[in-house]
Amino acid sequence: MCGIVGAIAQRDVAEILLEGLRRLEYRGYDSAGLAVVDA
Repeated sequence: MCGIVGAIAQRDVAEILLEGLRRLEYRGYDSAGLAVVDA
């Protein structure tokens, strides 16, 4: 099982994304990633 966290907003979402990753169950050292696009 895996999980995906995402957020779309006009404000800084870094804390939201980090908290989402923290809440995901541990999946191993290479099983987490983060991408941010500022348009």
